[in-house]
Amino acid sequence: MERVEGAQYIIRQMRGWPVVAAAGVLALAVTASCSSPLGPKYEYEEQVYLSVDGSATVVIDASLPALVALRGLAIDPQPRTRVDRTGIRQLFEKAGCKDVFVGQPWVRQSRHFVQVRVKTTDIKSLGSCGPLAWSRYTFQKDDAAGTIRYLQQVGAAAAGDLKKVNWDGTELVGFKLHLPSRISYHNVRKLGTGEAGQIERGNILTYEQRLTDRRSGVPIDMEVHMGASSILFQTLWLFAAAAAAAFTVMAVLIWWTVRHGKKRVRA
Repeated sequence: MERVEGAQYIIRQMRGWPVVAAAGVLALAVTASCSSPLGPKYEYEEQVYLSVDGSATVVIDASLPALVALRGLAIDPQPRTRVDRTGIRQLFEKAGCKDVFVGQPWVRQSRHFVQVRVKTTDIKSLGSCGPLAWSRYTFQKDDAAGTIRYLQQVGAAAAGDLKKVNWDGTELVGFKLHLPSRISYHNVRKLGTGEAGQIERGNILTYEQRLTDRRSGVPIDMEVHMGASSILFQTLWLFAAAAAAAFTVMAVLIWWTVRHGKKRVRA
């Protein structure tokens, strides 16, 4: 609640401002400091950032107990133990993962969390990366039709040996696809507690499942169809077209002004 106290100080300095505006600033500060505006908090989350050429970056945000329970990693999940980032990176590399980066850990509900990023030039090769090998990846690009079909089938968890954890049964697992172009089809259906297949901004798709269902091996099948041209490319093309149109209009206006001015001089 430190942000709230800071906001109250700002309010005292805003005596010349309307009361409604001051109250609005305080409410915003309270919301930012006491609630979670970023959506669900997953115990384990895999985010796939896919490109139109099949390359990808997979970002895993997970608690250490979840990495042990779901992926069978030989790490100490106890909250009093220091997180060994180098050791976690080496575990991923020894399991066949390449281009691995482990970020700074954080704590939530007395559990250590860590982020792991894995890059690949071919998402279909992720089956050789042990911690990601519970998924089968299909990437099919049809240049003639201008479409891409992406399929990810998540199988059983590793059932790692784990001592008692302060889970209460409401924990969620999330799989989020950040796709390079607008989604034209996805297999929307209920999975666990979440609404699978919810689209954000036209090219982001999230699948959710209870941690208990993920541990018991309830499968997740994700299928998405999209365009073969990236949204970034389309945006740049539209920007270039708009700039060219604006330049053309400006050139016509300059030509018309010069021509009209010459006629007035001759007259």
